[in-house]
Amino acid sequence: MQVYNVVKFKVKQGEEAAFLDAHRNGKAKWPGLEHGVIVKTGEQTYCLIGTWASQDAMAAARPAMIKTLDSFRSVLEDQGNGRGVTDAVSGEVVLAL
Repeated sequence: MQVYNVVKFKVKQGEEAAFLDAHRNGKAKWPGLEHGVIVKTGEQTYCLIGTWASQDAMAAARPAMIKTLDSFRSVLEDQGNGRGVTDAVSGEVVLAL
């Protein structure tokens, strides 16, 4: 069963290019990632959506994803309520539309 992860980010004003550049040119080619997109959801807000073959594949890629995050963490705003600079969820597909 396919797995998706969704990570919400709020980028500091004027840092959008640095945020996007941190994912370009293979920098977000994490092992096991089948497909990924970044969606602009509002003023300075973005979601990264990734498709994975399994939870295990996504879990195995976490160190690489954290390494990427560490490369641009300074351009993100804290999400508040103890979430830090990302708000992430993931799960298995239960219904394909």
